Amino acid sequence: MPKPRFAVLGAGSIGCHLGGHLVAAGYDVTLIGRTAAMAVLRERGLTLSTSVRPPVHLSPDRLTLATGAEAAAGADYVLVTVKSAGTEAAARDLAAHLAPGTVVVSFQNGLHNPATLRAALPGRTVLAGMVPYNVVGSEPGTVHQGMPGRLMTEPDERLFAAFRAAHLAIEARTDMPEVQHAKLLMNLNNAINALSGLPLRDQLGLRAYRRCLALCQREALAAYRAAGVAPARLGPTAPGVTPYLLGLPDAVFRRVAAASLRIDAHARSSMWEDLQRGRSTEIDSLQGEIVALATARGLRAPVNARLVTLVREAEAAPRTWPGAELYAELRAAHNG
Repeated sequence: MPKPRFAVLGAGSIGCHLGGHLVAAGYDVTLIGRTAAMAVLRERGLTLSTSVRPPVHLSPDRLTLATGAEAAAGADYVLVTVKSAGTEAAARDLAAHLAPGTVVVSFQNGLHNPATLRAALPGRTVLAGMVPYNVVGSEPGTVHQGMPGRLMTEPDERLFAAFRAAHLAIEARTDMPEVQHAKLLMNLNNAINALSGLPLRDQLGLRAYRRCLALCQREALAAYRAAGVAPARLGPTAPGVTPYLLGLPDAVFRRVAAASLRIDAHARSSMWEDLQRGRSTEIDSLQGEIVALATARGLRAPVNARLVTLVREAEAAPRTWPGAELYAELRAAHNG
């Protein structure tokens, strides 16, 4: 059987990371992204970097680049990596161009993207996926993976064979809704990291910022319980225990949660990257999702709501929050 052809719709940091690895392994991949981003790749090529392996550079002549969804025609797999706010439009754009047998895989933050894609792409297989690690654009034409981890999707052996050939660790899951709810708990740190202005390892090493995350997660877990959602356990710690661990003193946290700090010194959240580049963030699909879920169950989520406001303010006028100040701000929201 010939190698499958891929298209990546939303070739930003995550999309270039996934698509670039597939290109390096010899797969036919079309990267579809913003005009400015594709112009950089056309000039510089794409460099894939991590802290544990030498960088891999793909020269411009090895890249197939496009700016419109029509370039996905003929692909066996379309990896969707656009921000959640763009999913409906992306699905509409794809609908006219995909063959009935095309498999669409959502590697996006948020809870509802696979359902949105399925509704707009009847007759196509849509798989939910999850990226557990951090990838940011460290400089133009370079995407950097800042921590280890395994991708997760619903089972598809042909897809898995391609990803493994591309040295992309991947795991089959039949509980992707629970996985996505667990990932959302982790992603609630994106806003805190963005407002801190610090690398992830430094930010998570400071108790004040971790206590901010603990407040967010407690509200999320209460909303999950009210909705009958049991998030998957993705690491050594059960989701319900994590807020307690986050509140431990720094020295104790470093001992009992060392794996949480196994992040390279340059890693930052994608939301930090968005603020730095003057782009809109995914705050509505992260903290905003918790606020919506809590409200639908007659609960409040004032800490998450306050973070939505602070990130919106930072989109308009960037500001860095010291840990003690941010925690005081969120405690006031919690107690208000």
